Amino acid sequence: MNGPTESANMPSGGKGYLFEARDITKYFPVRSGLGGPGKILKAVDGVSFGVTPNSVFAIVGESGCGKSTLAKIIVKLLGPTSGKLYFRGRDISDLAGGNLINFRRAAQIIFQDPFASLNPRMRIEDILAEPFKIHKLAPGNEIKGKVAELLGKVGLNEDSLFKYPHEFSGGQRQRICIARALTVSPELIVADEPLSALDVSIQAQTLNLLQEIRKEMELSIIFISHDLRVVHYLSDEVAIMYLGRIVEKGPTENIFNFPMHPYTEMLLSSAPKLKYGSGEALQSHMAPHTAGDMPGGINVPPGCPFHPRCPKRFELCDKTYPLPVANGASYVSCHLYGDKYQTTGNK
Repeated sequence: MNGPTESANMPSGGKGYLFEARDITKYFPVRSGLGGPGKILKAVDGVSFGVTPNSVFAIVGESGCGKSTLAKIIVKLLGPTSGKLYFRGRDISDLAGGNLINFRRAAQIIFQDPFASLNPRMRIEDILAEPFKIHKLAPGNEIKGKVAELLGKVGLNEDSLFKYPHEFSGGQRQRICIARALTVSPELIVADEPLSALDVSIQAQTLNLLQEIRKEMELSIIFISHDLRVVHYLSDEVAIMYLGRIVEKGPTENIFNFPMHPYTEMLLSSAPKLKYGSGEALQSHMAPHTAGDMPGGINVPPGCPFHPRCPKRFELCDKTYPLPVANGASYVSCHLYGDKYQTTGNK
């Protein structure tokens, strides 16, 4: 078996979800040079998960694993090749027209680059007023006051209304993007690497702001990141993504304290660890990790896609894609936990 069948996809969990993805795939055709045969890039390949109300669901993985493609599918900026999306139990896979507009009011996205996602020719007042006008959320004479109120919520003063995006720092621009997402009082926010373009000190401020807003407005957040420290602090549940697939999923503390998949163990061991040196300032030490880089989504290895990099591989890993196995509240797709290789406990 070279890839997952329908039954091989990671289960989404159960009922009671605000948002649910079932068996989502997104394939892109890739042209070959000199008239050669075309190939297929499998950016997302059979992803299932669910997000409960008022919770943070994190998706973690290396660059190129399909996280950002999945983010665009969730908010319907991209259509999936196959699979179904549900919001409050309703199938939203084929929404169009007014129904699509209503969904986009309920689900907003915050992009990685705050400068690229703001129109440089528009003042902040106009940028934040636009959603109010599109969704007819307030009379025209009340919009300016509501925009100023939103800016205050994200820590910016009323003078910011009359400025342009280039007059703000990166952290301030990201706060403006957060304010824009809040204009329509969404139920779900997809945050696609919202901190990676910011300085470390500004990251902490932005992270705390997201946490405060989530609690105050009782939002659900799908938080996409490669920074495990941030994910550990913010999330309730984590999905580990590799080459377009979720290889492990479970409550945050389970993932960090009892990782099951060798790839999850690699990510955790590779995360910077802070400690004091002798007479030195606080230093960052990178733990050793598994050698090799993640292959691209065009030439996905047969069997378990992680097996070329896995220190625990054995013959079955090279040939057969591992079915997901439940282990308490977590799921893992790894032959170490299946059939005769089934283990007990979390380790």
